[in-house]
This record gives sequence, structure tokens and C-alpha cells, in this order.
Amino acid sequence: MLNTVEPNAEVPPRVGPIRVLIAKPGLDGHDRGAKVMARALRDAGMEVIYTGLFQTPEMIARAALDEDVDVIGLSILSGAHRALFPRIFQELRAAGLDDVLVVAGGTIPDEDVAALKEIGVAAVFGPGTPIETAVRFIRENAPNRSTV
Repeated sequence: MLNTVEPNAEVPPRVGPIRVLIAKPGLDGHDRGAKVMARALRDAGMEVIYTGLFQTPEMIARAALDEDVDVIGLSILSGAHRALFPRIFQELRAAGLDDVLVVAGGTIPDEDVAALKEIGVAAVFGPGTPIETAVRFIRENAPNRSTV
């Protein structure tokens, strides 16, 4: 869920770079796109943690908590997003990570995007999305969780 800021409210300056966790949930063994995004985000000045393949919802939430991330990028090509993403959000809530921005990428059918946004996915970046579009979205919407 996106954080909202009151108009004219003073936003504290960010302390350090945006921290992004890139995760590959489920049994999807294709990670080229996730690695391309990880490198692009790193090149854009963000700190990126890549979890590797075959992550469970519990593992993703634990890594996000341990790494104190601002953003989670879920990459999925297997078609299991409707089953896995709700479980990931359940684990994030249980870990107290309601304020983390969650975005998704991969082969997610257009007809599934609304349902994913309803559970809390802030944006879905499908095949062919320019990398700069995702980078800009994250820069503009990442919560400032790392304040002094």
C-alpha cells in the first residue's frame, strides 16, 4: 500500500539510498528479467538485495524484514501470482511491513492487474516496460522508512 503524505507536510530527507529486495517467488526458475532489473536499480543508485530463485512467501517477508527494505520487487513468470502474492502480503503484514512498497514484474495477464492492486501491489511492470519507467516509479513512490 502506498504511503500518503498530507499536502504541505514536511517530508524528512531520505537517509541513504532506496533499499530494494528483488524476489522470485515459487517454482519459477527463470531469473534473467529479475537480474536485469536488479542491475538497473543498482545503476540508478539504489541498494539491491536479490534473494535468488524459489523463494517462499515466508522467506521473502523474512528477507525484507532482515534487510530493512523500502521496496519489494516480485518477479514471476510461472502464472502463480494469484496464489502466491496474497500469501506474501499476509506474511508482510505479520512481520509489520505494511509500509513497504511492493511492485511486480513478469508475465502477469492484464486481467489480473486489478486484483493484484487490490491486495496491495502498487504497480505491475510487464514485458516490454522501459526500465526507466520502473526506476522512476520506485523513486517517486518508495516510502522514506530510513529516517534518523
